[in-house]
This record gives sequence, structure tokens and C-alpha cells, in this order.
Amino acid sequence: MQTEIITIEGMGCDACSASIERALNALEGVTSASVELASKKAAVTFDPGAIGLTAIKEAIIEEGYEVVGE
Repeated sequence: MQTEIITIEGMGCDACSASIERALNALEGVTSASVELASKKAAVTFDPGAIGLTAIKEAIIEEGYEVVGE
């Protein structure tokens, strides 16, 4: 398992962070995802043999948010 911290811009409320968290946790290969609104960060633990970091970041972008440091 691998854990990455991803910085996200564009979240304005708890519903935003919850939406991203749901999308990430639904991905095949992601074992846990936690999004914190205050720090603008997501901690994502995943199996790199099943999903790549690029696909995880794309899921955040598809939800309508910006990945910082992309």
C-alpha cells in the first residue's frame, strides 16, 4: 500500500470535501481516502498495482476541483 497527500483547491464547504472523499473511496484500488477542508489536503491510501496516482488526481479533477502541484 502507498499513501499520498494531495493538495486540492476549490473546496468551499464540508459538502465539497465529502464529495471528493466519496469519489476517491469509490475508486478500485483505493483502500481509504480522507479529505480535510481546512488544510485543503486529501490523504489517499491505495494499491499502486491496482490504481495509479494519476487516476486518483483525475478523479478529483472530474469532481470539479483543482489538484495543486500537478
